[in-house]
Amino acid sequence: FTASIVGSALGAQRIEIWTDVHGMLTADPTLYQRARRVKVISFQEASELAYFGAKVLHPSTLLPAIQKRIPVAILNSRNPKAPGTLIIEKAPATKNIFKSIACKKNITIVDICSTRMLMAYGFLRAIFEVFERYETPVDMVSTSEVSVSLTVDNARRLPEIVEELRRIASVSYQGGMAIVCLVGDNIKFTPGIAGKVFKAVEKVNVRMISQGASLLNISFVVDERRLKEVVSRLHRTFFREVDPKVFE
Repeated sequence: FTASIVGSALGAQRIEIWTDVHGMLTADPTLYQRARRVKVISFQEASELAYFGAKVLHPSTLLPAIQKRIPVAILNSRNPKAPGTLIIEKAPATKNIFKSIACKKNITIVDICSTRMLMAYGFLRAIFEVFERYETPVDMVSTSEVSVSLTVDNARRLPEIVEELRRIASVSYQGGMAIVCLVGDNIKFTPGIAGKVFKAVEKVNVRMISQGASLLNISFVVDERRLKEVVSRLHRTFFREVDPKVFE
């Protein structure tokens, strides 16, 4: 993040982030050992991956570079000659739907339900004001007329949050979950993607589903104990063949 800020302030031609991996990969190698290197990716795609758990980048790293349109290179300090990953404003077109699969572990789902609040305005605001007071960010949100399900990755103050929410609704929560996020610019141009994703993981119980407003990601929640299986199934489905212009 510091390197990105300094590079932006200096108007650098390129910002280099030196780390201990070969760049951004198609999946976490601890979950899927045959993950491929992503040669080039867009700012937006990389930002989505960073937010949803790609450890190679801090979520805020790209913001200064995006403002100045400065390319960012992710390079391996243990192998300086390796080409790494280049993050640019607009990545080249590719045949692959997705660029990578990101995951967030240690997720807790919070289910909030209140028939008393049916059609009542201000219900969502009341819920999120509680999370704001306890400085607990929310990752995913799914709503219906009388219920809201959401995820948090920091459950430290959850007992206090739940106690306050129970004044206006019935609340339950479950930990030990994980968010799986598939990211790619081609999502917006390819019909039937959701069907292919959930066909690949049809034997796994999916708790929540969300497609980002940016149309760059499809996210869902599963039991963390099934995470390795889910990532393996998705990778075999969507990265069986890769475009050599973008992947190695």
